[in-house]
Amino acid sequence: MIEVRSLVKRYGDTTVLDCPDLTLDGAGVTALVGANGAGKSTLLTIAGRLLEPTSGTVLVDGHDVTTAPSRELAARVAILRQENNLAVRLTVRELVEFGRFPYSQGRLTDDDHRLVDRALDTLELHEFAARRLDELSGGQRQRAFIAAVVAQDTDHVLLDEPLNNLDLRHAAQSMAMIRRLADEFGKTVVVVLHDINVAAHHADRIVAMRSGRVVADGEPSTVIDEPTMREVFGLDVEVTEHHGRPVVLHFLAS
Repeated sequence: MIEVRSLVKRYGDTTVLDCPDLTLDGAGVTALVGANGAGKSTLLTIAGRLLEPTSGTVLVDGHDVTTAPSRELAARVAILRQENNLAVRLTVRELVEFGRFPYSQGRLTDDDHRLVDRALDTLELHEFAARRLDELSGGQRQRAFIAAVVAQDTDHVLLDEPLNNLDLRHAAQSMAMIRRLADEFGKTVVVVLHDINVAAHHADRIVAMRSGRVVADGEPSTVIDEPTMREVFGLDVEVTEHHGRPVVLHFLAS
């Protein structure tokens, strides 16, 4: 369980996140959506202990992310950042193997290698396993970082815009993989998405944010409607339905 309690992040006099209470529990995919600057990535990176809050806290399985031992937290929650830059030259396999570090401390077991191979297979990366990251395209690198998170095999997975740089096929493949993490492996997945229709199609729950606050929270059918989209994005759109899921026709907005 991930619990947000009275969480605030400020830069000087500017409040970028003000989230009094939010609980993410059980297997499933929760999408954080909203315009640029809504606070989505700030919330996610604080939950992954990559950013210090001004006040409040996030608990993962009852452990305060600001004080829990790093190894223990890394065995409970994995996070993919929006920007991933490494100074060292790693191969794809070496990067994915780092996902097993909280358990193996660098001495990989047969089970560790099995999970690394599974992640490489899932993201179709075996043919690139021996290549260095700086020899890959942006989309291939993004898939490698996603594979490292998959290999970490934690109960909670935080993904900040995992579809960055991915073409249509690999974006669809990555979202299918995210659904598998929830449906087949019982993970709690929280993902920041810019495409509201991708969120509507794949997520069980949508948390819509604006100006650092949660303005709507629930199933896609209850969150994605024309008034809420106007409040969240400041845009008049048409919302229709396809196979029981809402679809936002934002390109038709005047």
